[in-house]
Amino acid sequence: MKIEKARGLGLCSGVKRAIKLLEDASNKYGEIETLGPVAHNRQLVDELAQKGVRVIEELEQIQGKLVVITTHGASPEILSKINARHIDIIDTTCSIVRGAQNAAKRLAEAGFDVIVFGEPEHSEVKGLLGWAGGKGIATISVEEINLSQRLLHRLGIISQTTQSQSAFIEFTKRVIATFGSEIKEMHIIKTLCKETQRRQEAAVSLAQRSQLMIVIGGYDSANTRRLAEVCSSVVETHLVESANEIDGSWFVGKHRIGVTAGASTPDEAIRELTTKLESLRLSSIANF
Repeated sequence: MKIEKARGLGLCSGVKRAIKLLEDASNKYGEIETLGPVAHNRQLVDELAQKGVRVIEELEQIQGKLVVITTHGASPEILSKINARHIDIIDTTCSIVRGAQNAAKRLAEAGFDVIVFGEPEHSEVKGLLGWAGGKGIATISVEEINLSQRLLHRLGIISQTTQSQSAFIEFTKRVIATFGSEIKEMHIIKTLCKETQRRQEAAVSLAQRSQLMIVIGGYDSANTRRLAEVCSSVVETHLVESANEIDGSWFVGKHRIGVTAGASTPDEAIRELTTKLESLRLSSIANF
């Protein structure tokens, strides 16, 4: 059994930066609070908790005079409420997400209504809608769009940063095919993360020469789920949060195993997975 890892897997530059900011802050201030998990990975959150990083879900839960905005960003309304309480902010918003926020703001200020191609309940997407100034909707399905006369006048489209490029292109094509004859003006801005796109392409390339793909990362992680989706369109794929979820029966008759990981997956989780797979490989050799 051959085990191969995809190029560019695990912690992305944005999450690495956030972790560094959190560790520096916890060393300086002691226990600190993040408004939501810094990234959607249970193991990473647990590791940071051991260093004094506590997750809260609501502004009302803030106990100190300092709060961390996560990599997914926050809406202007949330930031204003924090400032009104004279609470200091450590902002770990990913630079790519910041670019998407700025795009939403520019479109709204220019008089465009905004469609965000993304998961409506995801924290990044909620923030993007906030930067659109209440002039936006979020969806991953064209069928869910019901454009009013106001929306048909000037329409802007952006994307949740971790969506796949092919899905975003298909979505915009369908919007144009469905509403193009009625829309007066349309502005499309590709706000996708290039690093995420490269990782998806590398994962697909590996999947094409593998008999089985293992994707490790948080079940709540949008970019991890996207990796699993693009790989599963090519070959049998399993998404796991930890090496403990590996089932030996998956590998029966499989000789080429591919591995990739979400952008918030800690290095230790990847090492544990590869160690587990290596033990299965050695076991298969011994039993041959």
